[in-house]
Parts: sequence; structure tokens; C-alpha cells
Amino acid sequence: MNEGFGSRLRSAIDRHGPLCVGIDPHAALLDSWGLPQSAEGVRAFGLAVVDAAAGRVAAIKPQVAFFERFGSAGFAALEDVLAAARSAELLTIADAKRGDIGTTMAGYAQAWLAPGAPLEADALTISPYLGGGSLAEAITQALPVGKGVFVLAATSNPDGASVQQARTDVPGETVALRVTRDVTALDVAGTALGSVGLVVGATIDRSAFALDDDTLRTVPLLAPGFGAQGATPADLRARFGTLAGNVLASESRSILSAGPDGIAATIEERAARYQEVMGG
Repeated sequence: MNEGFGSRLRSAIDRHGPLCVGIDPHAALLDSWGLPQSAEGVRAFGLAVVDAAAGRVAAIKPQVAFFERFGSAGFAALEDVLAAARSAELLTIADAKRGDIGTTMAGYAQAWLAPGAPLEADALTISPYLGGGSLAEAITQALPVGKGVFVLAATSNPDGASVQQARTDVPGETVALRVTRDVTALDVAGTALGSVGLVVGATIDRSAFALDDDTLRTVPLLAPGFGAQGATPADLRARFGTLAGNVLASESRSILSAGPDGIAATIEERAARYQEVMGG
């Protein structure tokens, strides 16, 4: 069995701190970077971010939609970005938010997590709203080959709360907690950091989702909401407490807006701020 994703993530966070740089080449950013609205533009954008992030952060997170909008050429560009990140020894999280059942879910796992696949990433964001059990195909394929997943649980977008905070038929259990229990049961991590993670927003009140520290003790957390959405490096410990060491703090616009000439220095400064907060 390959080294687990959770183990590799633990090493990357310990070495570089918790910053995860999003690669979101939306139209306005391509314009501000002086790049064309094309597959070649998103390729150049992504490769520049990888080059700036290499050796400075734990992980990068390409937002698949911004590549997918250019069709097969966009996917080819994303393949190049993911390959460059692997060569730079960056952990890669494909932010694709896939979710389905049975063989279809297995197909998504093969596309994004199978070793040697053109779109191979270290981890994939997935959606549980066909039921937590629907994700079993992806998780059971990911774990033996050292890959991971991040399951949407308590997201930072305001519309998510109406579903994720809803109560199940179990007293005191929210939908977010049910999802957490269902998917983490498939990953026996012991006291180490697991390979089945959750997406938990940095700007939410976790208690409203019934996600306490004990429930999440060995779960990697991908936390959007840092940077442009309002959370700062100083908020990492305040918002996540004893779980802070398991968090990947995701920032995109706040870093990417520095442009091609300023992005490396911005990443270095932001990474240093997170490391200072974490005592590194």
C-alpha cells in the first residue's frame, strides 16, 4: 500500500505550514494578468501559480470549472498544471466537487485519483448529497493508492446552512454530522491524520453544524473562507482551536490578485504569517 494521503498531508503541513493556494483563473483574473481568455491562458496562469507556490506551501487547489469551460483543451491545460505540481512536490487537490452513485462515482475516482491518470491529483473534493454511502466507491478506491478526498460538510457559502444544519431523525444530529460520520467510518486512521477529509468553512459557527473537536480530531479539514472572504491567518487558531494543526487554509483571490509579478512574494508573505500563527 502507498503512503496514505493523510500522512503525506501531515508532513507537508509540518514542513510548509497550512496555506493552500487556490488556482482560480476566472475571466477577470486572466484579464488582469494580461493572459488570453483561452485554454492557453489558463495553462499559463496555472503554471505560474505552481512555480510561485513550489517549496513555499503545502498544497495547491485548482478550481476545475475554470479549466473545464474551455472544453477538451481546458482539460489538457489542467493536466499540464497538475503534472507540473507533482513534479514540484506540491500536494494537489482537484476542486471538482463530484458526486454520484455506484459505477459513476467509481468513474470519477478513476479519472481524478487513479495513479497515472491524465488528471491525477492527490485528493478530490466530493459532494455527499446523494447520501454519504454514495461516496464509498470513491473512498475505497482512493485509500489503497494513497489518495484522499475532501467531502463537503459545512461550507462557507450562506445557502449551505439551510441543508447542512438541518436535523436528521437522530436527536442532536445535523446533516453535516451525519455526512461526517458516514464518510469517516470508511477511513480507519487511529490517532493519525486520516485521508478522508471535510470541507469546513473558516467563517462558520461549527457548533451550529454540531461538528465539535472530538468528532473531527483526526480529520483533515479544507477550510475556504480565508483571504478575500474575511478570515485571516490570525483566525486559524481562534476558529479551529485544537484542530488548527489539521487545517488547510485555502486562499485564492487574495493571493492571485497580486498578479504574475507579485504572486511569489505574496505567497511567501502569507505562508510566513500562517507559520507564525502556528508557532513554526
